[in-house]
Amino acid sequence: MDIKKVAVIGAGIMGHGISQVIATAGLEVKLYDISEEMLEKAKYKIENSLERGIKKGKIDEKAKKDILERISFTPNLSEAVKNADLIIEAVYENLDLKKDIFKKLDAICLNETVFASNTSQYSITDIASVVSNPSRVIGMHWFNPPVAMNLIEIVRGIETSEKTVSRIKEFSLKVGKESVVCKDSQGFISTRILVAMRLECYRILEEGIATKEDIDKTLRLAFGHPMGQFELSDLSGLDIEVPICESLVKVFGDRFRPPQNLLQRVSAGKFGRKTGEGWYDYDEK
Repeated sequence: MDIKKVAVIGAGIMGHGISQVIATAGLEVKLYDISEEMLEKAKYKIENSLERGIKKGKIDEKAKKDILERISFTPNLSEAVKNADLIIEAVYENLDLKKDIFKKLDAICLNETVFASNTSQYSITDIASVVSNPSRVIGMHWFNPPVAMNLIEIVRGIETSEKTVSRIKEFSLKVGKESVVCKDSQGFISTRILVAMRLECYRILEEGIATKEDIDKTLRLAFGHPMGQFELSDLSGLDIEVPICESLVKVFGDRFRPPQNLLQRVSAGKFGRKTGEGWYDYDEK
């Protein structure tokens, strides 16, 4: 069955970005958040993003208007998911919160609705355990920022059906994204690779081998990365890294144990751009 109506749960940086991508592809999307303030911020950020698209010549004023008309902003969960073919959960990385949301969705949604989680690390099988039909639950990991990043990592839980996987692969193409499929394993493909690389960068700094500036410069110029790992960490937030590392340690051991220089910054409240200071100081910029 073709996916035409989508609901996105959570209006943060991932949720509003995903909503913009879906609406740009010509589909209706309802963006839900418990906070009216978050919904207002999401609308403002989407409008700004579309304005940048106009300045770059990617869209015109009519396209901007049409895209915004396809996005509904609501603090009412039942209204958001009514008649949805696909629901994408995009709240922050807290397993209990995600499972609670999926329990609520299971009680109010159509049997055919696909439940997708944007988690970058948690077990899809575990999340699916709280719903009556786990075959329709799948991982759909988007990358930050969703408007610019072209990959969706599709994660197949133990009971995820082939039909559900096929529907999400087709939907990913419809909204202009490439996809990869992996089995349900802690960290999937992308997070395991990213965290392993990032922790090695932190250790190189901690051992005094090179400065963070030169490590980031090496990644940009030697490997063609658009940003170095310290820059990227500041953008995504250091505070979300420690629980990700700890969950990976439980499965794979000490190779994913967070180093002291990361733990100390998080303890000091230096989370990156969101607090004005992380690996770099943004109050001075």
